[in-house]
Amino acid sequence: MDFIDISGASGTAYRFRRWPSSGAHPPIAGNFVLVAERTRKVVAIGVLDDLSRARQELDALPRGTALFTRLNVARRVREAEHADLALQHPDASGNVPVGLDSVEAA
Repeated sequence: MDFIDISGASGTAYRFRRWPSSGAHPPIAGNFVLVAERTRKVVAIGVLDDLSRARQELDALPRGTALFTRLNVARRVREAEHADLALQHPDASGNVPVGLDSVEAA
């Protein structure tokens, strides 16, 4: 799965793109989700000013977890989407890896 749609509490579906395991991410702001590949359960959600830093934390997560990102330019949009996702997935909003210290949790 290269893309995944994650619904927020509003019913809006947000499309995230899988971060290739061998690729680098541009240093751009956006939202991210960590998803259990087998069940497609959202494990963690977050928002960063620099998504290129998120990959280093993926190695500490359980096997079978994939990182998906959604690029957003405007801070207001990023924060609104994150809040909507956090309302729908409250358990995932508290599971952000410790190293991602600039994550704005809901």
